[in-house]
Amino acid sequence: MAGRTRTWLWRWRGNPLLRREDVLEAWLVLVVWVIMAVGGTVAGVVTAQGADGVFARQRAGRTPVRAVLLVGTPPATAHSFRSPAAVRWTAPDGSVHTDKTLVESGRPVGSAVEVWTDARGDLVTAPTSGTEASVESGLLGAASAFALSGVVIGAGSVVRRGLDRRRLAQWDVEWGVVGPRWGHRIG
Repeated sequence: MAGRTRTWLWRWRGNPLLRREDVLEAWLVLVVWVIMAVGGTVAGVVTAQGADGVFARQRAGRTPVRAVLLVGTPPATAHSFRSPAAVRWTAPDGSVHTDKTLVESGRPVGSAVEVWTDARGDLVTAPTSGTEASVESGLLGAASAFALSGVVIGAGSVVRRGLDRRRLAQWDVEWGVVGPRWGHRIG
């Protein structure tokens, strides 16, 4: 069984043909992979936990309130199932508020609807549920991990391109020295 033997850390072993740029490239590739693995994981976890905390604060700071429609809404169409309408509600402190919000289409005047308010009694959007918050937090974490990986790969590619230019320039100089010894050039 004549197989090829693998040599661990072959890029860092001594080699008469090994250039400084080759060693730098080997270290660069290692650093890029480590930053992607460790940094991407950390960025994803931190972002997901931060987003989950924001969603939890939104759920804690928003309360549902019963409101009454002041105007009827048009019937639902194929393109819209919600319509803007004026609503009136009473805040927990007893004050009466009126504002516009999106409600289901096809509701008559005087219908009861549920709206969400913040601590000041202003209308806000409904908070995300626990399941939706978990999914969104996970997606945001994954997006931040991929974004960090993309930036690291891009930076590594730019540095590798510079190393390749230096390597090609050195080869050109060396070929200018060695090439004429091989005989006549054609062309």
